[in-house]
Amino acid sequence: MDALGVVVALVLLFGVTLVAMAVVGTVKAAKAVAAKVEKHEANARRVVENATLRAKTYTRPGEQGRLAAVRLTLRTALDSTRQVLQSGLPADEQLTESLQLLARLDAHAAELDGELRMLEREPEPARLAAKLPELRERAERITHAADSLRWAAQDRMRRFADEELARLAKECENEAGALRHWTPASADEGTGAGEGVSAGEGAGERKAPSADRERTEQGAAGSRQGLTAGRPAGAEEILGLAAEPLARLADRFRKPGRPGPAAADRRP
Repeated sequence: MDALGVVVALVLLFGVTLVAMAVVGTVKAAKAVAAKVEKHEANARRVVENATLRAKTYTRPGEQGRLAAVRLTLRTALDSTRQVLQSGLPADEQLTESLQLLARLDAHAAELDGELRMLEREPEPARLAAKLPELRERAERITHAADSLRWAAQDRMRRFADEELARLAKECENEAGALRHWTPASADEGTGAGEGVSAGEGAGERKAPSADRERTEQGAAGSRQGLTAGRPAGAEEILGLAAEPLARLADRFRKPGRPGPAAADRRP
């Protein structure tokens, strides 16, 4: 029973862990989706507001049209600077400080945009005309600061691109020059090959007499061996009688008898 209780407890603990992990994953996914939706919603709202301001610039005459133009110019400058800095940030980490400054400018721009939006609802044209120059001057200062950051970032990226292009062009020229140096290398290779062939021929000439002598000695030995290699040994060679003449062999086996005429003539 104790072992069964332990197994059940482990299974319950495993199930609770899985449920907790599933809940945490679901919450994180929901937050990510909500953040993405909010971001897209903010972008869509900003696009709609920019289109509305652009329409007011052309459709509303007087102070209302100039007010809409100020708001549109301010938004366009900040958005363009943000896009430039974010696009160059992966290649240049120093743009992080520029983005921080832009965030501070964006806060001032948001405050100014709120004042301009409230001024659009102002029913008194005189007050609108009195407040608009001051707000326009503030908007121009913010716009000029954002433009300065954007222009500096563009010049910096262009300078880096020019330096990289010059370095790459120099490397290409060096490689092209190295590829054109084929004549000296071929001549050196031909000289080395000729020396190798000459050395090989000299070695072959030095080895040729010794090889000829070896072949001559081997041929002589083969000819001496060939005299008896194809003929079987006879009975005379086996008994050791091949060197004695047949006449002496006959005298050896002849019995002693009367001397012949030659022997009688030799006697006194």
